[in-house]
Amino acid sequence: MKMLKTLLALAWVMTTASVSLTAFAADTGTLRFGLEAQYPPFESKGPNGELQGLDVDIGNAVCATAHLSCKWVETSFDGLIPALEGRKFDAINSAMNATEKRRQAIDFTSIIYRVPSQLIAKSNSGLLPTPESLKGKRVGVLQASIQETFAKAHWESAGVSVVSYQDQNQIYADLVSGRLDATLVLAPAGQTGFLSRPDGKDFGFVGQPVRDDKILGSGIAFGLRKDDTKSRDRLNAAIARLQADGTVKTLAQKYFGNIDVSVK
Repeated sequence: MKMLKTLLALAWVMTTASVSLTAFAADTGTLRFGLEAQYPPFESKGPNGELQGLDVDIGNAVCATAHLSCKWVETSFDGLIPALEGRKFDAINSAMNATEKRRQAIDFTSIIYRVPSQLIAKSNSGLLPTPESLKGKRVGVLQASIQETFAKAHWESAGVSVVSYQDQNQIYADLVSGRLDATLVLAPAGQTGFLSRPDGKDFGFVGQPVRDDKILGSGIAFGLRKDDTKSRDRLNAAIARLQADGTVKTLAQKYFGNIDVSVK
């Protein structure tokens, strides 16, 4: 009987240790983020080839808060949702706005931050982000972006040629060469990725930010598979902590200056 009690006690200790190790393994697991690293200041590669940008910093902060290890998987922006559904990574972290259309295919975490979309054109062009002003003009947009959806919904039927690209940098190159008249982008991306550079010196934001919450969404969030409620809850808790302690605001100021990114 004494031997049996000893064996039972040993089995209990081993089971407890196994549960603890399992919990520890979950807490120190890996979260694979999918992104397109060609959209500064949200995500891009530095001269040393390392990923950088607001979304990369926020992703690393979320992983640290949730006791996870970040891993980054690169793909084109229009391939992010199919790759997420194909389980090539666990979450999209690539300046993706949570829109009604995207919510039909995937789930999202709570909104992390929000930024405006604006039109870039030559400073002396006189163009405005309206169908009347852009009629007969060529506007470049990133393929599968909300800016593409907005431009096609609001401008294309009015005679505006909406040209889709897989690479925003190619849009800027065609804008400089005169093959495009304008581009619609997230304002911080346009400022950092083009207007602040030498080749953007003759260009600027024209008109006010465009508005359509149904198309443009409620803000930037992580994209998740529909059935992944565990990741959603865990990431939402980390996001809430980083918003409450001012981390998101501080990181946004590092890249955007005084642009208000708060979630209203």
